Amino acid sequence: MRRILHIDMDAFFAAIEQKRRPELIGKPVVVGGNGDPTKRGVVSTASYEARRFGIHSAMPLMTAYRLCPDAVFLPVDYEEYSKVSEIIMSTLRDFSPIIEEVGIDEAFLDISEMDTPPEEIAAEIKRRIKDTTGLTCSIGIAPNKLLAKIASDMQKPDGITIITENDIETRIWSLSVRKLWGVGPKTEVYLKGIGIRTIGELASVSLDTLIGHFGQSHGAYLYKASRGIDESPLITHWEPKSTSRETTFQKDINNYQIISRSLIDLIRDVADDLKQRGYKGRTVTVKIRFSDFKTYTRAKTVMKPTDSLNEIRWAAFQCLKRFELKKKVRLIGIRVSGLEK
Repeated sequence: MRRILHIDMDAFFAAIEQKRRPELIGKPVVVGGNGDPTKRGVVSTASYEARRFGIHSAMPLMTAYRLCPDAVFLPVDYEEYSKVSEIIMSTLRDFSPIIEEVGIDEAFLDISEMDTPPEEIAAEIKRRIKDTTGLTCSIGIAPNKLLAKIASDMQKPDGITIITENDIETRIWSLSVRKLWGVGPKTEVYLKGIGIRTIGELASVSLDTLIGHFGQSHGAYLYKASRGIDESPLITHWEPKSTSRETTFQKDINNYQIISRSLIDLIRDVADDLKQRGYKGRTVTVKIRFSDFKTYTRAKTVMKPTDSLNEIRWAAFQCLKRFELKKKVRLIGIRVSGLEK
């Protein structure tokens, strides 16, 4: 029997800010962008006090401000958050070498070979993290990654939740389909359109029907996931497929010089990232989102993998030439993919 833990930090960025500035404890705190809710940017994390007003991650800062104008808005301090994250991940590695880091504030841990009861391990992890960082986390315990991730969200903040295969029908099927890993807003809307709102309702649909709606791969995934089936291993090491940067302008613009200068800055960041991590890429893609929110991409594949600033810049501007810049631009981005060591 596999025993997987999912460790999820509670309101990570906001919690760090409240730890650094105790006067913020108990107040609605929103972390995102440069901390100015009158400018464009999105919420990275909101404290639980702010979430009571309906504020959530990926929400525009301006919307968050309308929901709670008295909230404290702070800029993202990624360097500080990364330092704290490394302390947490180092702590987790003391418990098991089989760890899959999922972003900066969550991880899976395989404790299948350990004799200690999983709830005791989870409690000790929480104690160690609290002692070293002053922060709390929520932990889900289950026989696979899918159920462990669902479990960690069931008693937030600062909870421990155990889910077994016997709990799927009684505790999982009543949840919204959005709770399933891999079901995003578009899939949720589509499922609602065909009368499916809960995981249990999804589980009642045949495999053939789901494949008919979502295709072979995604349909089969939804069929298994709704039944709590997940045999995916923990990925302890992975190679990146791409590196990218993008920027949203504070005001929609139609000035080609500003657009091109912004693109050059992004190209420089991507080239530096490739060199620092020891990768070269083959395909350069430029993304533009216009003022009407329509988004387009153009790609250029070079002859051989490169990390050269000049070569990436040449390919990027070849892509830029292929856009019709008749509307104002809201966002520009660049991605280099097809990476090789």
